[in-house]
Amino acid sequence: MEEVAAGEKSNLAGVRHILLVLSGKGGVGKSTISTELALSLRHSGKKVGILDVDLCGPSIPRMFRVQDNDVHQCDSGWVPVFVDQDKSISLMSIGFLLEKPDDAVVWRGPKKNALIKQFVADVAWGDLDFLIVDTPPGTSDEHISTVEALRPYKPLGAILVTTPQAVSVGDVRRELTFCKKTGLRVLGIVENMSGFVCPHCSECTNIFSKGGGEELAKHAGVPFLGCVPLDPQLSQSLEEGRDFIQEFPKSSAFPALTHIAQQILDGTSQRSS
Repeated sequence: MEEVAAGEKSNLAGVRHILLVLSGKGGVGKSTISTELALSLRHSGKKVGILDVDLCGPSIPRMFRVQDNDVHQCDSGWVPVFVDQDKSISLMSIGFLLEKPDDAVVWRGPKKNALIKQFVADVAWGDLDFLIVDTPPGTSDEHISTVEALRPYKPLGAILVTTPQAVSVGDVRRELTFCKKTGLRVLGIVENMSGFVCPHCSECTNIFSKGGGEELAKHAGVPFLGCVPLDPQLSQSLEEGRDFIQEFPKSSAFPALTHIAQQILDGTSQRSS
């Protein structure tokens, strides 16, 4: 077992911090938070990778508008897809490996688990400040395989994403239990889609109620990283693969997203000092 870990370590040896983005429910915006966190960290001068282990619904390639790119091989494994010429953000996703973008991944657990282990072992990330792991919803085989495969590299922890409704918050409670059982530190909870700020009058309407994520964080004794409002400019930038952080600094979601990234940066600097 130690030999396997030593062999795998070569491709993650240059990665300083690994964090997972989790949620008990689909459609709450894990991939959105992963994407915007990566962009925020890049604008803070960090090199970032995103590993998309949502094998049945890979959306990261499209959010960066690189879904037509191919993955190439090198001596140490797979070369990730780079978003820009500076190679400041690199991606790996099953979306790059499908023959057609509409192909469904109809796999049983063991085959999914094998690919996740291969992603962890065989992607040549090089030097990264952060590797963000975007996960599927729930607490299934894929999550256990991901946590187990990453355990030798001591992940920083997990960010849990919820929406304000009680049904979504209830699912995140189960995700907290998953983290506790697997020994994964919870970096904090993000409440996504938290109100809609009118672009004309700036009034905030709580479409999906409000405060469920913050209340859960208090109850669970974990940090609350912030509320991200519904923002048409954020949706538009994700649809078009644009850099929201650079292009929309005056939008309602901008301060929330950059504040989340800053808290992660502050947490890592405290741990290293």
